[in-house]
Amino acid sequence: MTIKIEHSWKTYLNTEFEKSYFQDLLKNIAEEYENHTCFPKKTDIFNAFNHCAFDDVKVVIIGQDPYHGVGQANGLCFSVNDGIAHPPSLINIFKEMETDLGIPYPKSGNLTPWADQGVLLLNATLTVRAHEAGSHQKKGWEQFTDSVIKTISSEKENVIFIHWGGYAKKKRKLIDTSKHTIFESGHPSPLSANRGYWFGNKHFSKINSQLEQVGVSAIDWKLP
Repeated sequence: MTIKIEHSWKTYLNTEFEKSYFQDLLKNIAEEYENHTCFPKKTDIFNAFNHCAFDDVKVVIIGQDPYHGVGQANGLCFSVNDGIAHPPSLINIFKEMETDLGIPYPKSGNLTPWADQGVLLLNATLTVRAHEAGSHQKKGWEQFTDSVIKTISSEKENVIFIHWGGYAKKKRKLIDTSKHTIFESGHPSPLSANRGYWFGNKHFSKINSQLEQVGVSAIDWKLP
């Protein structure tokens, strides 16, 4: 499997790509795509990086797995392709955004405009077998994406890391909190949101306020 990733990341990740675990991961994932239906499509696996160059990263939102339904996943965490019904977690993300910022609920669930502004929408696992949640966990993706988080933490300053839910919160240990900001809340999934752990976190306005405090342009969260 060929790695098609935006060139600025190669400066920081080439040594990771050469490690034996990553080479084994690529072989394993190539076999999965050959023998099973997997998501996202091969050309979208590294979309989070291809829409957000290393130098442009302002915000990192950490997800767990790609969506495993047909046509949903597009390589960005929580995002779906245009024309696809919004999954429950994304509905709650948009409801919170609507309440927090007073902007209309969008028709499209495609979060590419966020990524293009410097929001790295990073799933811990970048691929999944169709209709089998978590099927590509513990194959090496988590080691790779942990390395990505640690690299951003060590090489950049004033990045905002967003941890929604318990899984994302475990990534706190990878981040130097003396020079980066972390915002945490419950997960936007209905189970967590309906228990009161999601709505009202105001993360969208908090992110923009924090960016402006350090002299960085805010994110335009409005979507089509």
